[in-house]
Amino acid sequence: MRRFAAGDARAFETLYDRHEKPVWRFVLRSVGDSAIADDVTQELWFAVARNAARYEPTAKFRTWLFTMARNRVIDLSRTAKPHQSIDIEDDEGESVFSELAADSRLGPLRQLEGKHLAKQLIDAVESLPLDQREAFLLQAEGEMSVEQIAAATEVSFETAKSRLRYARSKLKALLVPDVAERNIKSAPMEARP
Repeated sequence: MRRFAAGDARAFETLYDRHEKPVWRFVLRSVGDSAIADDVTQELWFAVARNAARYEPTAKFRTWLFTMARNRVIDLSRTAKPHQSIDIEDDEGESVFSELAADSRLGPLRQLEGKHLAKQLIDAVESLPLDQREAFLLQAEGEMSVEQIAAATEVSFETAKSRLRYARSKLKALLVPDVAERNIKSAPMEARP
């Protein structure tokens, strides 16, 4: 940011290339609509450029960026109407969660299984309470530490840690039983409990 503030445009490109996808995914999973996520992240990057001269490195750039993204999501939620779910299909019949699905070089069955698992994961994350979902997404998409999450969400370290623990626990409870059930169904009869 200091290099960009001093006039080095390549420095901004480096920051953008490094952080664009994780911050977009965080916003997307927070707002649930790819068009809105595009708008929010575009405005976010304009704000980053506008604030370059005033940027004070009191935390890692990633923490500062995700804090700004979080604040924009909060502002949006205060003023916006309800959004469509991310599992709504577009004109081509593809949904946003399809990015999470299996590699297209895999067979059709694996692709379907990948899409099913991706949908389950997204549904599970969307079912988390807002504070837990936010902490989980900041860590999963923003690759932020507990300390950084606490700073970004303006809560204590213990509160951030607790939110992450509860989020993981709920996700495990929502996702693991399905995996265990599939393993039992696919096990040979003599191996079943």
